[in-house]
Amino acid sequence: MSADARRELGIFLRAHRERLNPQEIGLNPGGRRRTPGLRREEVATLSGVGIAWYTWLEQGRVSASRQVIESIARTLRLDGEGLRHVLSLSGLAAPKLPADPGLAARIRPVLDSWPFSPALLLDRHFDMLAWNDAYAALWGDPGLVPAERRNLMWVMANDPHARRLVLDWEPLAMTVFQQFRRQAGPYLDDVRTGEIYALLEQDRPDLTHWWQCPSVAALTTRDVVVEGPITLIFSLFRPAEEPDALILLQTPREEADRLLMAGLVTRTLPATGEVVGRDR
Repeated sequence: MSADARRELGIFLRAHRERLNPQEIGLNPGGRRRTPGLRREEVATLSGVGIAWYTWLEQGRVSASRQVIESIARTLRLDGEGLRHVLSLSGLAAPKLPADPGLAARIRPVLDSWPFSPALLLDRHFDMLAWNDAYAALWGDPGLVPAERRNLMWVMANDPHARRLVLDWEPLAMTVFQQFRRQAGPYLDDVRTGEIYALLEQDRPDLTHWWQCPSVAALTTRDVVVEGPITLIFSLFRPAEEPDALILLQTPREEADRLLMAGLVTRTLPATGEVVGRDR
């Protein structure tokens, strides 16, 4: 934990301490107070830590364990984002967030706003939650993939169309696996993570060395050339309300690439103008 992070943590805790009304947590205001909000000794007592130690924490002089940080967060009535922030400043992993069942419906209009840029919403396990017409036109409709296999890693490993489509398939597919391992670290004990690895082992035992490899990498912004040829800029974004989810956006590099994508989307769309099954 760096000195800057300790100092920022202290500033954050003090600001929330001074913002909290003593009566909100059942304390008697006890006459005139020199500063608004709670006193340091009140936070320390309610959190089960020493007054001197809590003072040092606000002054950025000490670090704290997860148990202590969570106890102080409860005393200060921090919400989920506040807790994640203080844990991050303390160099500790944030708690897992429950999956948001309404995320796909809220994000799909965003995906649709890129009519000629394939876009895909992934959850923490790389399961495909929503996609736009351009994605279905280029990569095939994920809605036609069985639900338990509707996963980006499974598609990259098993879909012959994806393998033919990407002119340099193996490095891209390997990076997708490495990005998943990087993201899945806090969720290795999740049932769904185990299911995905079991499906990969069952369907592509020849690639066992891929998902047994412990290496990690980031799927950073890069050019990917697909049949056409069309050059797409691959970028990853995270929805603020669910930072474990990912939006994979594939933007045509040049005007010629955009025109090729536009033609592909136009030819693929049925008369209704919609691709069936754009979210899970």
